[in-house]
Amino acid sequence: MRDSSVGLSLAVASMEFIVVKTYYSMYGHVAKLAEEIKKGASSAEGVEVKLWQVPETLPEEVLGKMGAPPKGDAPIITPDDLAEADGLLFGFPTRFGMMAAQFKAFLDATGGLWRTQALAGKPAGIFYSTGSQGGGQETTPLTAITQLVHHGMIFVPIGYTFGAGMFEMEKVKGGSPYGAGTYAGDGSRFPSELELQQAFHQGKYFAGIAKKLKSSS
Repeated sequence: MRDSSVGLSLAVASMEFIVVKTYYSMYGHVAKLAEEIKKGASSAEGVEVKLWQVPETLPEEVLGKMGAPPKGDAPIITPDDLAEADGLLFGFPTRFGMMAAQFKAFLDATGGLWRTQALAGKPAGIFYSTGSQGGGQETTPLTAITQLVHHGMIFVPIGYTFGAGMFEMEKVKGGSPYGAGTYAGDGSRFPSELELQQAFHQGKYFAGIAKKLKSSS
């Protein structure tokens, strides 16, 4: 539970295809994954990727007491920005096996989009950070899927497309078939090279799926 939420919205664009990655990150772990996912998605031909953060809900005084570093320079997203994307990737840390409250607060503000079903049919993916192996590497994305379902979005997991990296047993590795992930531990551990490779793969894989859905519509 060491990282906070980061919003990442992925926009795939060949003039018209955009993938928006929206994330929340308090200590930077999810932000690291988001940056690598952006690289992966950007490597797909004709894809424009936009990286956004969701608004912070905690006062600066509280963040200071928690030892949270300054936020990154990714712009703050608004609910309406989501409607402009052709695909969406959401990243957040875990709080007791579920997404952090900051990201949930942002999604709670998307009622207007829900009423018009503006996000229905859009592909969406999830990536995350937990403090430990039993901290929510699967329950966090699993419980987050409800948000996608109510908006009518299409969940795009990575499955086992990452290949041998999914079966690593000698090293600590976050992530699951639901999406890329990392372990923050006490906050001092940042994404490993293998975890970053998985994040890159998720971005590239998601962009490819999103392009196929766009071209078939």
